[in-house]
Amino acid sequence: MPVPFGALPEDADADLLFDVADGIARITLNRPARGNSLTVAMFPQFRAVWEEVRMNAEIRCVIITGAGGRHFCTGVDVDSVAETGRVAMGSGNISDELHFTSRQNRVWKPVICAVNGLVAGGGLHFVVDSDIVVAVEHAEFLDTHVNVGQVGGIENTGLARRLPLGTALRMTLQGRNFRLPAARAYQLGLVDELTAPDQLMDTALQIARDIAANSPQAVSLSQQAVWASTEMPYSQAAEYGWSLVRSHWSHPDFVEGPRAFAERREPRWTSG
Repeated sequence: MPVPFGALPEDADADLLFDVADGIARITLNRPARGNSLTVAMFPQFRAVWEEVRMNAEIRCVIITGAGGRHFCTGVDVDSVAETGRVAMGSGNISDELHFTSRQNRVWKPVICAVNGLVAGGGLHFVVDSDIVVAVEHAEFLDTHVNVGQVGGIENTGLARRLPLGTALRMTLQGRNFRLPAARAYQLGLVDELTAPDQLMDTALQIARDIAANSPQAVSLSQQAVWASTEMPYSQAAEYGWSLVRSHWSHPDFVEGPRAFAERREPRWTSG
């Protein structure tokens, strides 16, 4: 059972839960009565969680999910915004403001998004920035920024990289009146695996275990190469990928992997 980050198990009613077992961290959005929406008070908690993921060499992979079976995350709690009149600190610098996801915190460890229900607005941050997306069959995806007078400019950029442009624009501009069903999201590539509700976490955990069994350094560098390729021309991305390949030649895992294979044993990877 997930427990709150930096808290005791008996505080399991916290808004953000965090636990680690067998090299796999789990982050759970824990406000099911409020659609697992995000509050301003949760922002620094996300930053602390991702810093723990970065610094803890035992963590090889992360799963992020929502509590309950109805909502994954419905974005920033509108009541919280109405009370404070803001959703950020106001510095104007995106790197100072957004810390929900691994990409926003520049953490290079694989993340699996286990979508247990509806995803709306800011909840799309977690989907578009994850490496692998597993979703229950009844999940739906929608963007509500324009409906509440907000600009869809960050999550929507991620949508445009993972969906056909027309679908990303329809979600962005039509707002709550267009819902992308999980089955269609799977067809278009936003979702990588569809499951029944009772199989969601088992599926995400199996993927995480497979990843965690591999060389942490090789996984991280491979991950960086693939993500970089989405932002560069092909030849530039290939050169960058080649530089990462060469940088790994001096790492102990580069020798340990072939040696373990030849000796027919499990590899002993170097942590960190």
